[in-house]
Amino acid sequence: MTSTFLDRLFKLQSHGTTVKTEVIAGLTTFAAMSYILVVNPGILGLSGMPVAGLITVTALAACLGSFLMAAMTNYPIALAPGMGLNAFFTFSICMGREVPWEAALGIVFWNGILFLLLTLTGVRTKVAEAVPPSLKVGVQCGIGLFIAFIGLKNAGLVVDNPATFVSLGDLSDPAVMLAFAGILLTIVVVMRNITGGILLSIVILSIIGAFIPTENGYLTAHPDAIFGMPDPIDDTFFAMDIWYPIEHFDETWDLIFALMFVNMFDTIGTLIGVSRRANLLDKEDKLPKIGPAMTADASASVVGAALGTSPVTSYVESAAGVSAGGRTGLTAIVTALCFVLALFLTPLMKVIPLMATTPALIMVGILMMDSIRQLDFDDLGALATASVALLAMPLTFSISEGIALGFITYVVTMAGSGRAKQVSKITWALALVFLLRYIFDLK
Repeated sequence: MTSTFLDRLFKLQSHGTTVKTEVIAGLTTFAAMSYILVVNPGILGLSGMPVAGLITVTALAACLGSFLMAAMTNYPIALAPGMGLNAFFTFSICMGREVPWEAALGIVFWNGILFLLLTLTGVRTKVAEAVPPSLKVGVQCGIGLFIAFIGLKNAGLVVDNPATFVSLGDLSDPAVMLAFAGILLTIVVVMRNITGGILLSIVILSIIGAFIPTENGYLTAHPDAIFGMPDPIDDTFFAMDIWYPIEHFDETWDLIFALMFVNMFDTIGTLIGVSRRANLLDKEDKLPKIGPAMTADASASVVGAALGTSPVTSYVESAAGVSAGGRTGLTAIVTALCFVLALFLTPLMKVIPLMATTPALIMVGILMMDSIRQLDFDDLGALATASVALLAMPLTFSISEGIALGFITYVVTMAGSGRAKQVSKITWALALVFLLRYIFDLK
């Protein structure tokens, strides 16, 4: 009876799948992306946000976002707070601009609203088409390098140096050495296509850390219990300051734009990539329900801001579930339920040390570098645009600066090479705005 109901609800038969296949696919997707439950709180905690409850917030945001995607599109795509977006929230907005985390959540809220309006009005398509491919590549690769650099820094593998700015950390430190071993382990398990490889490496490193003594006990603290009730989210629930971005618009407009820019292209890339693998694209190689899918993504970011997290977005790890046979929203629903059930393992997740999660950051950064193959290396202007964006992000410790410098570089190189007419009016306008921002120090 239940099987028949689910078949009708998710149109399983017409998609060539079954309840059993969808459940397995949902479990596979969860295994592939569940690392976010421990990585996201670690990153957001550095912004000054109350750490207690962030695991719960992350799980609820993933659950609600995945439910929205399933309800609005019936696609096997799960959502969660995005890697790269959480780094932007913490390091560019809160630490770089010294914006209070409550106000940063307000920026996330307006980013979601703007993203939603652009999608509903169709302007999103024009903005997406106006951005040059070289800049898209530069931004994605730059965020990858930025995330990887943060991982190396958190692991202690890269440290400050007054003469050379950075240098190699102390590899004789057990925590640093274990983190380095974890990076190699994570790369190997991902190369071997082991389902949930990133999560597996986090678990293995945490177990090893439980046997390495430190001055205050062990590298991995021993948990008081295995199962327990989720932490409350009182400190972050509706704590966002939605008026701050409006009252300080001259200081936050570029942050809202940069966040929307990163979110938009991350979402589009993930939706198309995963949908192509699931054979959901039409004869024109377009996603039939891209509008509702983008709406679900934008709405999830608004909900995430209310809960207390950085933007929620579609996860490329959904491809793991698709590879396992997932073809409908039932896959996303199963993944969502897994996030809720995982909350009862909060006591275990809370003792996972920083050195166990840093390899996950570095691995995600490495995977984001994959798009470099799309760059036209024979076009010096394209190469310069991408290079400036991807180098600026980790070196300035700011994703928004990389985007701004990338736009300016693209327009100048195109104009200088006699190809000014090939630059869209939107791109010209954005480059000019960013240039004026630097000239008048509007930040």
